Amino acid sequence: MRILITALAAAAALTALPAAATLAVGAKAPAFATRGAMAGKVISVDLAKELRRGPVVLYFFPAAFTGGCNAEARAFAQAVPQFEAAGAHVIGMSADDVATLQKFSSSECAGKFAVASAGPRVIAGYDVALGQAVKGRNVTSRTSYVIDRTGRIAFVHSDMNPAEHVQMTLAAVKQLGNR
Repeated sequence: MRILITALAAAAALTALPAAATLAVGAKAPAFATRGAMAGKVISVDLAKELRRGPVVLYFFPAAFTGGCNAEARAFAQAVPQFEAAGAHVIGMSADDVATLQKFSSSECAGKFAVASAGPRVIAGYDVALGQAVKGRNVTSRTSYVIDRTGRIAFVHSDMNPAEHVQMTLAAVKQLGNR
């Protein structure tokens, strides 16, 4: 019972945190290169290289293996074919370490997209810091960015509720094709 209460309190803390400020539409997306994982394998993730392939949906999530983050990762994984058909690809980011993201990329992301470890510079650059909210773990806000192939922010959605991130970013990616 005590574990359940602690888990519920941690989940409430995540949803009660204020939304962070975000980068403005039209702003240049901060460059980064970091390590992450895809399908359980450690990879390098470099935004400049990813943008050469087309627009990027860069979504920050608070912490791997938490209820909302698991649901959001599964929803993005299911929508990967739609993002690819629209010419974009998805990268998830959190403050989690690479070993955690290796497991998360296989189980929750179904090996469909990369998840990368965001260090303090990336977190500050994208203005997604929420501090330490869960058992001493650093967490980010739940913020999704659509970055066009020129490296500019085309769309931002910041909401701790994961429900609309996939559909809103997909709609934004589709709008890029109409510009």
